[in-house]
Amino acid sequence: MKVPFGNLKAHYQEYKTQIDQAVQRTLDSGYFILGPELTKFEKEFEEYLGNGYVSGCANGTDAIYLALMACDVGAGDEVLVVAHTAVPTICAIRMTGAQPKFVDIDAATYTMDVDDLESKITETTKAIVPVHLYGQVSNMEPIMALAKTHGLKVIEDCAQSTGALYKGRMAGTIGDFGTFSFYPSKNIGAFGDGGAVSTNSRENYDRLNMLRNYGQSKRYYHDTEGINSRLDEIQAAILSVQLPYVGEWNTRRREIAHRYTAGLKDVVVTPHEDPNGLHVYHLYVIQTNDRDQLIEFLMERGVQALIHYPIPAHMQKAYAYLNYKPGSLPATEYVTKRIVSLPMFPQLTDEQVDYVIESVKAFYETRTVEKNKMESPLNAGTTSYEVAINSRSGN
Repeated sequence: MKVPFGNLKAHYQEYKTQIDQAVQRTLDSGYFILGPELTKFEKEFEEYLGNGYVSGCANGTDAIYLALMACDVGAGDEVLVVAHTAVPTICAIRMTGAQPKFVDIDAATYTMDVDDLESKITETTKAIVPVHLYGQVSNMEPIMALAKTHGLKVIEDCAQSTGALYKGRMAGTIGDFGTFSFYPSKNIGAFGDGGAVSTNSRENYDRLNMLRNYGQSKRYYHDTEGINSRLDEIQAAILSVQLPYVGEWNTRRREIAHRYTAGLKDVVVTPHEDPNGLHVYHLYVIQTNDRDQLIEFLMERGVQALIHYPIPAHMQKAYAYLNYKPGSLPATEYVTKRIVSLPMFPQLTDEQVDYVIESVKAFYETRTVEKNKMESPLNAGTTSYEVAINSRSGN
C-alpha cells in the first residue's frame, strides 16, 4: 500500500465542480484584485472566526509582517518567538528590521514555554509571536497576562491552526492580531499562496488594509508607507468554496489522530492534547529515539513521513549572527532530534491509517531497538522533558 504524506490532487478532485465554477466566475468577471470575491471571503472568514475583522493578504509570511508593521515594530525592537517553527515566522520578523529573541517550548505541546517567555522580556521587547504549532493553540491566557503587564503586542501565528480553540475561543481572536496562511497544504488552503490577518480593532483593520496596498487610504493617496500584499480574487473565490468544509475536515483530522494514538501510544510518544483547547492536527507528530531509521523503514513500506522541523531557527546558518549556541533552548533541541510527522490529510482512509500504524509497529517488532527510552542528548539520564512528555502523553 502507498500512503502519501498529503494528496492535494485528491482534495481538488473531491470539490472540483465547485472550485472550477468559482474560478470561471472570477475569470468571467474581469475583476482580479481587491474585488467582490475578496470582500466576500473576508466577511465569511470573519463570521467563521466569530468576531472582529479580516484583511486578506498575499501569504502567511506577509500576514505576520503586516501585523508587526501595524504594531510599529521595527529596527531596535525585539520580538519574542519560538525557534521551533517554520522559518517564515522568523523571516517576517526580520522583514521589519526587528530582531527575533527565541523562547523555549513546552516539550509536550511544542508551543511557547510561558516561564521561559517571562524570563526573556526586556526593555527592548515590543511584541510576542506565539506559534500555534501543528494545530494546537499556545497557552494564551498567561501569555496575554504577561503582555498586558509589560505593554507588549501579541501576534498569533495561526498558519497551522485554523479552527483550533483555546478555552472556547478561536485561534486568531485572542491576541492583538491573528495571522493565517492559506498555503495549499494547510487546514484550509488556496491553490497557490494566500494569507490573512484578523483583528478585533477597527482601527487596526483600516491600517492593515492600507499597509497591504502601498499605504493608500484611497487610490493614489498614500497616508503611510506600505507594501504590495493582496489576496487575489481567484484565490479568494477558491477559499470561499472551501471554508464551509473546514469544520468537517478538522473533525476528520481529529478522527485520524485519535486512531493513530490508540494504535501507537504503547510504541512511540504520541501527541498531547491540551485540555484547554481543541487540537485540529494540521500535523500528527510523534517522538522516537529511532527517528531516521523509522522514516527509512516507512519509506520502504510505501509510507511517506517527514520532519517538521529538523533544525530549529536558532541553529540555522542564516541566523548564526544571533550567536545562539547548542543548549540555548534545551527542550526545543531535545524534541527536534526525535520528532516524526506521519501522513495527515482528511482524505486518508481508515485502511491507510491502520497500515501506517501497522508499519510503525512492524519497525519495532523487527528491529532490536530500545523502546523509546527518553534520554536527553544534552544531559544523560531522566530529564524534565521526559517527565513532562510521559506524564501528558500516557506513555
